[in-house]
Amino acid sequence: QVQLVESGGELVQVGGSLRLSCAASGRISEHALGWWRRAPGKEREFVAAINWSGSIRNYADHVKGRFTISRDNAKNTVFLQMDMLKPEDTAVYYCNVNWFSRTNSRKYNYWGQGTQVSVSS
Repeated sequence: QVQLVESGGELVQVGGSLRLSCAASGRISEHALGWWRRAPGKEREFVAAINWSGSIRNYADHVKGRFTISRDNAKNTVFLQMDMLKPEDTAVYYCNVNWFSRTNSRKYNYWGQGTQVSVSS
């Protein structure tokens, strides 16, 4: 069982920065982690992902060059540094981890409760 708890969301002005954190209980150091977001009235969309070692990072086109994902496996935490924020970045941001276990052939998928980011113009 894994629990994910996001934090760091708040109201910020256009062009500002925020750093989101996702703290995990349970062992996640060997799994990829991702950030997603859901804006009001829209579907949840992918933001960024990082592999287990941090050597591979992927970003959605709309955040490339502005957001940076990182992780600290010793602290079981993944971060999302968000710079040059825009009003369209306003959303609830969620942390996600999922993997397929070859041991028992089960798929595991966990989400946090989300943290609200609001960007005012």
